[in-house]
Amino acid sequence: MFFTLEKLERSTKKLKDLRYRERMEIPVFDASTPEEEPVGKRPESVVYTGSLKKGDFWIGRGTYMWIRQSVDIPAEWAGKKIAGLFNIGKTGDGLNSGFEGLIYVNGSPYCETGSYHEEVIFPSELAGTKVELAIRLWAGLEGGGVSTPQTHQFKQAELAILDEIADDFYYSSRAAVETVRVLDENDSVRRELLTAIDRAHLAIDWRKPGSDAFYESLKKALAVWNEEVSKISYTSPVTVRTVGHSHIDVAWLWQLKHTREKAARTFSTMCTLMEQYPEFTFIQSQPQLYDYIKTDYPDIYERIRKTVRSGNWEPNGAMWVEADCNISSGEALVRQILNGQRFFKEEFGATSNVLWLPDVFGYSWALPQILKRSGIDNFMTIKISWNQYNHMPHDTFRWIGVDGSEVLTHFMSTPAISDNGGYTYNGVIDPVSVKGEWDLYHDKEINQELLLAYGNGDGGGGVNRDMLEMGRHLKAMPGLPRVTPGTAYDYFENLQKTVAATDRHVPTWDGELYLEYHRGTYTSQARNKKNNRKTELKLREAEWLASEAAVKTGDFSSYPAKDFHEAWKIALRNQFHDIIPGSSIHEVYEDSTEEYRKANEILDTIEKNALKVLTRDEASTVTVVNNSSFAGEGIVTVNGFEDKEGSWLSADGKELPAVRTEDGWLVKISGMEPTGFTTLTFKEGTGAESFSKADWTREIDTPFYHITWDESGRMTSVFDKENDREILKAGETGNRLVVYEDRPMNFDAWDIDIYYQEKGYEVDDLRGVSVEKSSLMTKVKMTWDYEDSVISQEIRLYNDDRRIDFVTHADWHEHQQLLRVLFPLDIRTSEATFDIQYGNVKRPTYENTSWDMAKFETVGHQWADYSETGYGVSLMNDCKYGYSARGHVLGMSLIKCGIYPDYAADQGSHDFTYALYPHKGSWQESGVQKSAWRLNNPFWTVTGAVDTESAFCKADTDHVAIDCVKKAEDSEDLIVRFHEYEGMRGPVTLHFGFPVASWQETDLMENPEGEEHNGELKVTVRPYEIRTFRVTPKK
Repeated sequence: MFFTLEKLERSTKKLKDLRYRERMEIPVFDASTPEEEPVGKRPESVVYTGSLKKGDFWIGRGTYMWIRQSVDIPAEWAGKKIAGLFNIGKTGDGLNSGFEGLIYVNGSPYCETGSYHEEVIFPSELAGTKVELAIRLWAGLEGGGVSTPQTHQFKQAELAILDEIADDFYYSSRAAVETVRVLDENDSVRRELLTAIDRAHLAIDWRKPGSDAFYESLKKALAVWNEEVSKISYTSPVTVRTVGHSHIDVAWLWQLKHTREKAARTFSTMCTLMEQYPEFTFIQSQPQLYDYIKTDYPDIYERIRKTVRSGNWEPNGAMWVEADCNISSGEALVRQILNGQRFFKEEFGATSNVLWLPDVFGYSWALPQILKRSGIDNFMTIKISWNQYNHMPHDTFRWIGVDGSEVLTHFMSTPAISDNGGYTYNGVIDPVSVKGEWDLYHDKEINQELLLAYGNGDGGGGVNRDMLEMGRHLKAMPGLPRVTPGTAYDYFENLQKTVAATDRHVPTWDGELYLEYHRGTYTSQARNKKNNRKTELKLREAEWLASEAAVKTGDFSSYPAKDFHEAWKIALRNQFHDIIPGSSIHEVYEDSTEEYRKANEILDTIEKNALKVLTRDEASTVTVVNNSSFAGEGIVTVNGFEDKEGSWLSADGKELPAVRTEDGWLVKISGMEPTGFTTLTFKEGTGAESFSKADWTREIDTPFYHITWDESGRMTSVFDKENDREILKAGETGNRLVVYEDRPMNFDAWDIDIYYQEKGYEVDDLRGVSVEKSSLMTKVKMTWDYEDSVISQEIRLYNDDRRIDFVTHADWHEHQQLLRVLFPLDIRTSEATFDIQYGNVKRPTYENTSWDMAKFETVGHQWADYSETGYGVSLMNDCKYGYSARGHVLGMSLIKCGIYPDYAADQGSHDFTYALYPHKGSWQESGVQKSAWRLNNPFWTVTGAVDTESAFCKADTDHVAIDCVKKAEDSEDLIVRFHEYEGMRGPVTLHFGFPVASWQETDLMENPEGEEHNGELKVTVRPYEIRTFRVTPKK
């Protein structure tokens, strides 16, 4: 009846502005010309050419403008809190668009200003001095879409005294009123709390707000509040540990160069707040950001080091960047942690105890093993709460990985204030969050202590003073859980003890943590994903070649460790969870293309130098390189002899099958050793086989298949002659290229929504077909028009390989359309197998439950397989990741061309290959993994001859794959890593092409495990196990 709560809310809002006294306006600043600037520019180098007055507008896009003014701060302000109030532009939600600024005080970076940091508290020691304030204003970007200049207005710049009594009462009142708002009306604490704060407000003299009498009455009001609240008896069994946090996307709606400045603004602000709030703790992951600051702002970096030593700043999180865990390879995920942990240890003496990935779009089943073998027992995210259909039943559980490893996993249940619900990593400290975190938490029976990470992101910004004051005033608020600052490190150490000690059931989750959302990120920005795949493979190859060269010379000092480190940093940086998924603005992918070019240039140089050691000049001779874990055969392309006739001889002098083409010779080789070489010699002569043209009759016979097509170029039959069976479902067509309207409900580049499949358009406008044959293969070339685009394929049907390759070029000019390829298979199976990091995962092909239905688009790496007992078909690729497996149809997404945030995504030229691999027996028995590896890593040649063709490193069994051979980080030893990929237990022996002095098993961080051995490297491997060894070559 008396509207008490509404009255108090209104009065509290009025208090906000009255906290500032003796205001002193800064009406004008000197201003520089807006322009693009280098990262880390300092105020002393700025030339001021104009002015910026209150009310003036300033405009830019991604440009910087400096403003400067010298201010005399009154001596009478000594001992008082000096506040700066700035409103110079508009910052978008999450600092994802618009204005940001970095304030310099007397030439040193101090803190950020912007919509989330309009109040700045300056050191009281500045009273009685002349202070030069310089602000580096960034106009910001539009937040995705078409480039748009940003218009900002200078509305406020003032200095004032912050009345500490008024400030204290304001936050006391806000904390109490907001708590009352979230408590149940029948809660007795709510009534007591409302009465207490009402009595305090009645002590305020509102007759002349801002008068001395008014401020005097606030002292009384604060005293009344403190007395009244102390009478309320309430103790909560629940504790919410708060830690400051700033989620800074390494690139997203801004470029890498902008991130460097975002980090400087955020980090300087956090250091300043720690000086003012000794209890303030802050976690920051991603060593890449620290590396930027160390380079660009060494003075800020030293402040960070100081706060780490004081225990306020927590370097934690493990990975170099918060990487995508769908697309990144297993070895790349290991290197994310290896490089991240080493940086934190070397720079701060810190070791991460949690993988901190709040915003990544799904989590591979390989992660638990990677974490355990990296010495990390904990994993944290919130992202799975964003699921479209199904809510995870637990927030604290043991996650079981593909090999059986377990890590303790915790979802922070901080409520997101959005229509989508779910949890957030951009928390705030307020009663809604504190109470909501406990209310939403699923596992109350086993744990009563929660972690709340608060601070602005995704574009940085972090914590502001408002949050810290609310933390202080909610510390023991009746009706709420206790609020206590802490660190993520301590939280997870305590959570481990809590879970270990409980006698209640601790839930488990055995399988991948599939995000029912953002399924388009497996496909968006296809060229970027291809660059990633090829660079990952190139890194592996270059490390092996450089290692073999070092062993051959006996000189590890020539091993290019610094160059590898730089190339790996580029690869890891571009695996950030908004770069490689394809969800960034156009300029990010221009930058990424250049970064990949630089990385591959480094790796090309490394390989060239290594091969100078490993090969020798010899006329008419080339060396074939096999970088794989598998011995085998295949066709290699040899360049440089196209204008000559003759034949190719193997190392033992036997003539090899070969066909000359305009693009080089195709030579069939066999008996290649793993991580090994063989030599080919060209013998000039008369005659050379070439491809011959054949008539197109819509059917082709090969040694393995009889294939027919319809008039539109779709396969109507693929009959396996060896196994006497049809591969395609009767009455349906294979290699169906279908384009779907792709207009997701929310996030264009991120999402593929389930209804996309309701409306598709066949690519059936066949404009040309040609057939060419040789002794090695038959090539069927087809070209289709589709709207404004052209798709061409060269279908390669080999005479001695069951794999059918579809070498594809697309000149693509569509928008918001999804190009897919479909194969309806005559295979009866209720599950499909997908290649993932360090193994594979089975997923249902049915839609029995909402959990099954939600997986209408999933991630796979090099292959996916449909098999029934005795027979199966695999769909392979050389740079794609998005698969579907529904009923009898196995499909793959090829191009997704959204218009936000990149308005020109996936326009232009695309080159990729996918392959069909029908096989007898299971995928394990039929060499699916080997064939897919060869598709991705074909044999290649270098001019000259090698002295030895033996394998540098190989296993005596085919069910393990060697993931890396590299120099150890801290010694002149080799690190050799392999994983078991068939789900098989058994002995494995590694053989080396050089004498071994000793070997010792290590974890993924290269720390020793077990005894050092001198004999044969023979171990027993468990299903899907990763094993790493330090191998010392004999001198």
